[in-house]
Amino acid sequence: MIAFLRGRFVELSPTRVIVETGGVGYEVLISLHTYAGIQGKTEGLLHIYFVVREDAHLLFGFCEPAEKEMFTQLIGVSGIGASTARMVLSYMPPADLTRCLVQGDVRSLEKVKGIGKKTAERLVLELRDKLVKGSPESNISPLIHNSLHQDALEALTALGIPRATASNAIEKVRQAEPEITVEALIKKALRGI
Repeated sequence: MIAFLRGRFVELSPTRVIVETGGVGYEVLISLHTYAGIQGKTEGLLHIYFVVREDAHLLFGFCEPAEKEMFTQLIGVSGIGASTARMVLSYMPPADLTRCLVQGDVRSLEKVKGIGKKTAERLVLELRDKLVKGSPESNISPLIHNSLHQDALEALTALGIPRATASNAIEKVRQAEPEITVEALIKKALRGI
């Protein structure tokens, strides 16, 4: 298995890069996020995910390990292939995607080409818990782990408010008033919804 490629970027476009290493040119498919990370560079390292299909052997490259990790999480979801995962990562960087999944923001996911409402809901359902329990480098906002935030979020979702809506309302209140009790936070968040 190919873990990474280090070499010269011979050709670069928003969707692919040809990496020359050891006299061999490898065609690597990339996301717009990776393109932005390597644009203007003549050489570098790409973390590789190797996909073997009946009709093709494909290399997907990522400028950051976090993006590769998110890619592997995405393709682990039923109905999400490598091309769709690359499209999702082109639409939003791994940190934003993680935040979106943890907060249950289905609407933002639906904006990605090829992702409908049911697929977006499946992504949130299958990946939310994995990402919340994930390692610190998963780039989840510290606010999500804050017990005050969690307590208020659980109370609001118990009242039937969608998780993403409740989380956004809580964040707005917390930004305006960092030192607040959970009861006051719930009341003000309710007023803001």
